[in-house]
Amino acid sequence: MRRRTLLAGAAAAAAAPAMPALAQGSAATTLRYMPQADVTAVDPMSTTSYGVRNHGHMCWDTLYGPDENFVIRPQLAEGHTVSDDGLRWVFTLREGIRFHDNEPIRAKDAIASITRWSGRDTIGQTLRARTEEMRALDDRRFEIRLKQKFGPMLEALGKPSSYPCFVYPERFATVEPTRPFTEVVGSGPYRWVAAERLSGARAVYQRFEGYVPNPRPPSLLGGAKLAHFERVVFNWIPDAGTVAAALQAGEIDMYEQVAPDLRAVLQRHRDIVVQRIDSGGTVAHLRFNQLNPPFDNPAVRRALLHSVNQADFMSSIMGTDRSRWADGIGAFPTSSPLSNDEGIAALMGPRSTDRAKEAIRAAGYNNERVVVLHPTDVVNNNTMTTVLTDLLQRSGLNAESANSDWATVLQRRARQEPIAQGGWSALIVLFGGVDLGNPGVHPLLRANGRQAWFGWPTSERLETLREEWLGAPDLDAQKGIARQIQAALWQDLPYIPLGQYYVDAAWRRDITGQQKGMTLPLNLKRG
Repeated sequence: MRRRTLLAGAAAAAAAPAMPALAQGSAATTLRYMPQADVTAVDPMSTTSYGVRNHGHMCWDTLYGPDENFVIRPQLAEGHTVSDDGLRWVFTLREGIRFHDNEPIRAKDAIASITRWSGRDTIGQTLRARTEEMRALDDRRFEIRLKQKFGPMLEALGKPSSYPCFVYPERFATVEPTRPFTEVVGSGPYRWVAAERLSGARAVYQRFEGYVPNPRPPSLLGGAKLAHFERVVFNWIPDAGTVAAALQAGEIDMYEQVAPDLRAVLQRHRDIVVQRIDSGGTVAHLRFNQLNPPFDNPAVRRALLHSVNQADFMSSIMGTDRSRWADGIGAFPTSSPLSNDEGIAALMGPRSTDRAKEAIRAAGYNNERVVVLHPTDVVNNNTMTTVLTDLLQRSGLNAESANSDWATVLQRRARQEPIAQGGWSALIVLFGGVDLGNPGVHPLLRANGRQAWFGWPTSERLETLREEWLGAPDLDAQKGIARQIQAALWQDLPYIPLGQYYVDAAWRRDITGQQKGMTLPLNLKRG
């Protein structure tokens, strides 16, 4: 931490030459942005990485989207009607909307995009299972006929994260999600500038002049998305101290997630605003790979409930100020109405690595290697993974960190092979509260085996309760089921929650237009 403070406070001028230089004239029309992670792929369906998700929101649009109050509003859609007792939905697209190749966005494109998304997304899979037919009625209208009612239709089509239902041209939407496309023809406010892409350093976006914004005022992703800048440049800089120095020197305009130990330094700078945009926070999780030993054994997973201390993980990245983090976190974040204390004593009693060792031995652990995926270039993941590997070792496991950059972690976590063939055992997973609010969207609570999120857990109990939640008549009934889900979590343990924390964004004072809810470089302007 002392090293970063020195960099940020005294070495801004020295750090500036390392930054990509922009002429003064172009700086006025270019937003220089430091994202939370590099854009490691251009196909948003290839990963749940937030760096790629945010790239997706630059280039594509969705049929619906949440406003700043997280009320779902029409986006590319003009609206919809519901008939046949909730089994027939007819959607109408807005007039004049176009892809970046200037082709109109048609109903057939929306249908193909929903089909591709629903094969991979958590709640999309549920929609697919309940759908009888989707068909275009004309170029602007399409219908979804259901076999079974699906109440969260708009929340599914408008979800902003992990995975958003972006609308692609039909020829791209028919590509299997397991085969990511590499060309970008978007439907959103910015074009992808492939020629200026520099892997591990830079991603560039150019305003699409043919974009037709939503007619409503800007409000996160449920209103107009205005491209005030001609260009947006994502400058990926792994060292947080260098980022802070560059922001102070005016070499970048906005820093999406401020490293916790640099927050106070930036707050003292008169030309910088430090503010919490995402009040939903971020929840950290220990995710197990349940295809490989030893975590294919639920008793080994449960043994770690004796030694995991959420406060250790949270304080390692956020310090001792409890206004910036919370422990006692179960299946749902504090921002969710489903948050509850069912069985939370499993993580809140006295911690003991000795008891964990005894339980692991009793479970029949045979000293199998435990490989922990460890991204060293993402600040919070790096710190918590160091804490995790040490904890696993002290708990009696033959654990080791597999150090790499973030892009390599994303590639390796998709591998289902055994450890000896390049597989993995565990990793730290970070999801924003927006992705965890209920069992329908929560990616880590899906337990349908190899169709589930990376780690591939199987739990009939969790799947049954999820279906019950989807059919619950009101919030009180949903809350009761959520308590049962949390009880099942401690038993089947597809993951262990490690706490919830809050991160601020920072920007030069002349940048305005930030939308509450998610930190995205949309609707921003200078002055």
